[in-house]
Amino acid sequence: MYKYETHLHTSESSACASSTGAEMARAHKERGYDGIFVTDHFFNSSTTVPQDLPWEQRIDLYCKGYENAREEGAKIGLAVFFGVEWTINGADLLIYNKDKQWLKDNEYLLMNARETELFDEVRKTGGFIVQAHPFREADYIPHISLYPHHVDAVEAVNLRNSKPLFGGSAVWNDRARAYAESYGLPQTGGSDVHSVGEIAGGGVLTPEPIRSPEDYLRMILNGSVKLLNNERRT
Repeated sequence: MYKYETHLHTSESSACASSTGAEMARAHKERGYDGIFVTDHFFNSSTTVPQDLPWEQRIDLYCKGYENAREEGAKIGLAVFFGVEWTINGADLLIYNKDKQWLKDNEYLLMNARETELFDEVRKTGGFIVQAHPFREADYIPHISLYPHHVDAVEAVNLRNSKPLFGGSAVWNDRARAYAESYGLPQTGGSDVHSVGEIAGGGVLTPEPIRSPEDYLRMILNGSVKLLNNERRT
């Protein structure tokens, strides 16, 4: 089996993170991961990117964490893939299989369109969406928002949810599993890791290497992805 982290933040782009993309790449390689998905917070959440810059410059800055992780990954033999954590109404959506140019070309869609319009366009044009930690409770989440008809999967195991150090509760993952099952949605896992010190064995196991985000989606949909929780399959 191959091990991947699917939900990861870097200090270059996420204001709540404390480790750089390169540091994250090295630490995950040392802990036996075959690859990572960098999913930094977008501009509607905890970002380091100034709001008063031209759009393309903002996107360039936003992608720095991923690009630094990818450069380091190429040196050490770690696959690094791009993702986006996009936030609306307290819901965090992980968007995969899009790139920097797509972000540059879609300012209106990302910042002004209705969220369902964005979700539909992402999926129509080859991307896919996983709703992250849908039942997390926190002071920055005004209410729980669910999008069962606009996502491809649900993050049923979010390792950060189950860590009391971060104010988490394992019941949030239990609710996410029940939600996914009630709508027949595939389940994924991710650590939501913000620093190298938080790496604790979360993510997913796959029966074959992930060489592109499309590979990951295919394995999500065919049910061959196994979820990790402190190195235990769930």
